[in-house]
Amino acid sequence: MDLNTVVEIRDARHPAPWRPGDAWLGGGTYLFSEPQPHLRRLVDLSRTGWTPVRPHPDGSLEIAATCTIAQLSRFAREFRAEAAPLFEQCCRAFLASFKIWNMATVGGNLCNSLPAGPMISLTAALDGECLLHAQDGVRRRVRVVDFVTGAGRKVLTEGELLRSITLPARALACRTAFRQASLYGLGRSGALVIGTLDPVDHSLAITITASTVRPVRLWFPLPPTADGLRAAIDAAVADDEWFDDIHGLPAWRRHMTFRYAEDIRRELSHGEEPQ
Repeated sequence: MDLNTVVEIRDARHPAPWRPGDAWLGGGTYLFSEPQPHLRRLVDLSRTGWTPVRPHPDGSLEIAATCTIAQLSRFAREFRAEAAPLFEQCCRAFLASFKIWNMATVGGNLCNSLPAGPMISLTAALDGECLLHAQDGVRRRVRVVDFVTGAGRKVLTEGELLRSITLPARALACRTAFRQASLYGLGRSGALVIGTLDPVDHSLAITITASTVRPVRLWFPLPPTADGLRAAIDAAVADDEWFDDIHGLPAWRRHMTFRYAEDIRRELSHGEEPQ
């Protein structure tokens, strides 16, 4: 879609004062999907040259905000980590065309902050941490589960940039389990639940996305009982935090979340296949 109110595109490599009507431009798959009448200038990140995925000596993994879904998928095919399959599972949760895969960015998916954002699911489940750059040069780090605060809401301040997301080595060494539900065969996620089992202390984390307005990550020092897991989800998700839109009613999303969380608990803690 043409954005006929935009009068300038600025290269992000050449800093300039931020002003009302500015927006960061990554892949543009959201910006150009609908009218943006409030925008006057786009600050283009496409030529920053940031390495899409960078392994660090401590075993952690830094994903640039400009990393596309296609680049992340290609990296994951050669990535030798226990949690590697989760990358492709979340990439496939887009159910998008190759054109979207080659343009949409990890950072854009987080910044849109939609409940069904699969890069939110991936990075929240692996205890990711966002690096944010403010216009005054201040940098801060925020966990992904705290970065997204609601449907379409995040903690970014005016002009603040999501630079990258870092996944810790310990999370990458975890066994994972993935469950996704949609009302349609090729529909948007209505519930997406991910489990991670730590090989060191056998702690279990259950991360809930798509069914809730914000990512919810529950951590248990040891795998809980079925009743304990259900109670923890009930306590963590308020009644008005179950998402409600055309892709699923709150009651259905809640039901599927409980069902998948229990499947994952049994799979990771007992090695049982779901019924």
